[in-house]
Amino acid sequence: MSLIRQERSLFIPIVMAVLAYLVEHAILEAGQAASLIGAALLIGAIVIASMRVAHHAEILAHKVGDPYGTMILTLSAVAVEVIILAIMMNNEASPTLVRDTIYSAVMLDINGILGLAALIGGLKHGEQPYNDDSGKTYGVMILTAMGISMIVPEFIPRDKWQYYSLYTIFAMIALYGLFLRMQVGTHSYFFSYSYPTRQPPADKSTSAAGDIPSQGTSQAPSPGLSHAQTHPQSTAVSIAVILFGVVLIGGLAEVMSVLADAGLEGTGAPVALTAILVAAISAAPEILTALRAALNNRMQATVNIAMGASLSTVILTVPVMEGIALYTGQPFVMAMTPVQTTMVAITLIAAAINLNDGETNAIEGMTHFILFTTFIMLSFIGL
Repeated sequence: MSLIRQERSLFIPIVMAVLAYLVEHAILEAGQAASLIGAALLIGAIVIASMRVAHHAEILAHKVGDPYGTMILTLSAVAVEVIILAIMMNNEASPTLVRDTIYSAVMLDINGILGLAALIGGLKHGEQPYNDDSGKTYGVMILTAMGISMIVPEFIPRDKWQYYSLYTIFAMIALYGLFLRMQVGTHSYFFSYSYPTRQPPADKSTSAAGDIPSQGTSQAPSPGLSHAQTHPQSTAVSIAVILFGVVLIGGLAEVMSVLADAGLEGTGAPVALTAILVAAISAAPEILTALRAALNNRMQATVNIAMGASLSTVILTVPVMEGIALYTGQPFVMAMTPVQTTMVAITLIAAAINLNDGETNAIEGMTHFILFTTFIMLSFIGL
């Protein structure tokens, strides 16, 4: 009964999934307005389910600690994104949906999440320290992965796409394999930061030296976790809820995709709107976690989440979707447009400069957040 009470919010997406499958055809026959309303309700249900997935990912993250913790968070978000993308592509979505979603996710993670977090964190705390090795490592790997998978394809002859697609799969797997070994192996210190901790005096006789900040790693709970969230809970329960939530999201996404396509048909809405929606759904839990970490003056967690999510999105989504393309014999359009390439270049150059000194501030956050608003503006005018 305690578990049921804790997971009662999951009943909303469960009920929505059952209703969606029962009344899907009736909604489609009711017209575009009904389809749009139905799609909006299902999107809300997907967000609720993804929040529960992220909650239990945070519980596991707290138990295992960094860098494993942020890896679990980012992987859970990427899993949600890949499932939604695969289902929507199966429903004959736009051939540019994968490309636009990955591009949108990178803009949202680096410019949106990291930018806003550094902005509000800087306004509250001033300069916020982190390990600059992490920013440099993430940046160069994102540049390499996006260059290989989303810039070079522009120059690949159409009759040779299968060969390059197969190469891209192995290249992404090799990059991620090495990165994973670094992140959890001998270079794990790249992705962690020793926050100063203040040791309170045991009694009045304790020397003043007890008030000197220690440079040992803080053992505080994972960023963003409240007292309720850090309450001991079975690891098996968390894993089960995560798996169930991902399956539930897949079922909701299948119907949502059909309703959204029917609702937006003939409206002139930009194709990129769907991509932004998919990216935002998968990143919603990460946004809250990263912002809480910045407000708690734990910028390392924010950098790991924002940059790690960007890298994971590119390096894991690309091989899965390229594998689907090879299996179906239908290639996706992966090469970015000139505007998208320009925005990615500006973003990664700005990130390389801002994440080079081991401290963030409000000005650096504002530069990325302005880039995010520029991305939104360009998307809504169809660029």
